[in-house]
Amino acid sequence: MVKKQTRRTFLKRSLGSILTMLGLSSGGFLYANRIEPTLLDIQELQITHPLIPDSFNDIKIVQFSDTHLGFQYTLHQFNKLVKKINSLQPDIILFTGDLIDKPNQYSEINKLIPILKKLHAPLGKYCIFGNHDHGGYGSDIYRNIMETTDFTVLLNESVPVKLSDGSFIYLLGIDDAMLGNPNLPLTLKNVPKNSFKILLSHAPDLAENASQYPIQWQLSGHSHGGQIKIPFFGALVTPPFGQLYPEGLYSVGNESPLSLYVNRGIGTTRLPFRFLSKPELTIFTLKPEK
Repeated sequence: MVKKQTRRTFLKRSLGSILTMLGLSSGGFLYANRIEPTLLDIQELQITHPLIPDSFNDIKIVQFSDTHLGFQYTLHQFNKLVKKINSLQPDIILFTGDLIDKPNQYSEINKLIPILKKLHAPLGKYCIFGNHDHGGYGSDIYRNIMETTDFTVLLNESVPVKLSDGSFIYLLGIDDAMLGNPNLPLTLKNVPKNSFKILLSHAPDLAENASQYPIQWQLSGHSHGGQIKIPFFGALVTPPFGQLYPEGLYSVGNESPLSLYVNRGIGTTRLPFRFLSKPELTIFTLKPEK
């Protein structure tokens, strides 16, 4: 079972990161503050499974996460990201939480909405809540933004993605673990057991629980890959519910293990640095397994 970490403990560890960053050379400081946060790493993976219908072969999914608009990440940068995502011609777009760093203090929502509307995916755009989407009384703000821009918000809900031949897969979305109320049994209600399922959970460490259900893949964000990593040591700070699985691909569970992918996200939070943890877009291509 994943243990909750107090805000005080998290802030203490963040302070340790600040002190470490202050110890970097001026060149390293500049790189971590100005250069690496503007870079974009594009990861490409195949999702293979016998339950994927043949008609979903080569369906392309693009995941982005943790933009944290308003902290360090700007609308100008976000507009470039949207253009990049559209250039990849995704069939499905998934956003795994933390759109705005402080939703109730963000003053550019009217400029943000037209940019989000530009995102195009013929099989739909889907999203879930992250902790920052709930924080600062932001829940309604976030939902309104995403629904206005044609995203389907999944809050302990599921939705089938259907093709014209009647074949389908299911997308599941659970609430955030830190400030929400995730409920997997409710999310799975009325979902066929033998269907292929992709779970969206902002918090990667909930995979420990998800692996006990008939779910094949989980896509997450939240951890920023640690955001700041030290060679031979790894991530200095990982947030609550992002400590077991900070980034990349994992197999969770023993029997019929769950495949978990943790996206490093786009923006930054708390500390305006990224070091050895570049912003990430992830492209998944579905492949039926014979």
